[in-house]
Amino acid sequence: MLDLQDLRRGQNPEDGWEYQLADTKQVTHGIHAYPAMMIPQIARRLLQTYGCKGDLLFDPYCGSGTTLLEGMLAEVKAVGTDLNPLARLIARVKTTPIRIASLDREILRLPSKATSLSPCISNIPNVDYWFSRETQRDLSILKEHIDCILESSLADVLRVAFSITVRKVSWTRQTEFKLYRIPHDKLANHNPDSFRVMRESSTCVRNALLDLNKKAHRSDLPTIHDFNSVVGIPQTALSPNSVDLVITSPPYGDSKTTVAYGQFCRLSSQWLGFSDANQVDNMLMGGRKIVHKPRFGIRRLDETIDDIAAIDKNRAREVASFFKDYRASIRNVASTVKKGGYSCYVVENRTVKGYVVPTAEATAAFFEENGFKMVAAYSRKIPNKRMPYVNSPSNVAGRVGKTMTTEKIVICRKAV
Repeated sequence: MLDLQDLRRGQNPEDGWEYQLADTKQVTHGIHAYPAMMIPQIARRLLQTYGCKGDLLFDPYCGSGTTLLEGMLAEVKAVGTDLNPLARLIARVKTTPIRIASLDREILRLPSKATSLSPCISNIPNVDYWFSRETQRDLSILKEHIDCILESSLADVLRVAFSITVRKVSWTRQTEFKLYRIPHDKLANHNPDSFRVMRESSTCVRNALLDLNKKAHRSDLPTIHDFNSVVGIPQTALSPNSVDLVITSPPYGDSKTTVAYGQFCRLSSQWLGFSDANQVDNMLMGGRKIVHKPRFGIRRLDETIDDIAAIDKNRAREVASFFKDYRASIRNVASTVKKGGYSCYVVENRTVKGYVVPTAEATAAFFEENGFKMVAAYSRKIPNKRMPYVNSPSNVAGRVGKTMTTEKIVICRKAV
């Protein structure tokens, strides 16, 4: 049996977890960008190693649906949940075969230019900061057209394409997950044709769905929920002791200071009319700070939080808030797993104020609190990062720190 020392050393008895040259956009995996996506090759390998056909697969932080799609392709029943409505939309479209002829007709019907009867501009906060007036008009025309499509599955496909379009035609930097406007001197040269971008995006999504139709053989589609695993797991979604395998990649920490899922999705979510679009990061794990710093009974985690508190008490509370929610989520996830079932978590040990936070060790310890034992632990270098390799954790000019470049794959098994 492995212990936490194995995890700290990053045990890796076999190579090949990087998949540096692999196609990570195959089938519908690449229909829409999303922060910190697990690559499909990892989900697929974990499914092949620890699962089998007929199993029940669960992803408690399913994001845009990588694990759910891999389960579907392997003919495994899959259940996922996520608090981000845009993520759920992408995951649903990614895993739903569509009638291509019907979709083609809808793409041909998309507006190609503004008309004299253009609709009113959407009531979006700071809309003039992120979009030109012309772009606002064109997006309003496209949104109104999509909302009139009666068949929900076809409308959802075009909503995903519309979300892609919103980001491409906005004034936000395309290479960032967080919202940063392009420099003022470049605004005048950013004059995209929203109708052309929408048609091109729709065609790309359509081609990916054509590939899904060819490769998906299961009529039992993944089930996607919006419940919060920190609060609890409703039995209408999953019964206790019913899950054979959990494969997931949880958030790295509170979204405000790590991967800003809410910021990345905000503009699209606002245009699509999702409620509380600007509150997503507050709803995720650690989004609401606790007043008093708890003790977790995990020496390295407690000591690390103490070290951070000596520099910045507010940041220490943010880290502690995340782990308080994370522990509750793992407790609830653990309750759904059968005896002998496996939980596979792909996590990263982030750095806060120069201190490495032992997320992988905490993951294993939290599962062990709930009757699991760690049976494998692998280290994986992240070959392609969209986040910078250094940042400024102290906000002092010239003083930088390293960001996350490796991740751990922690495998735990529930006692029989």
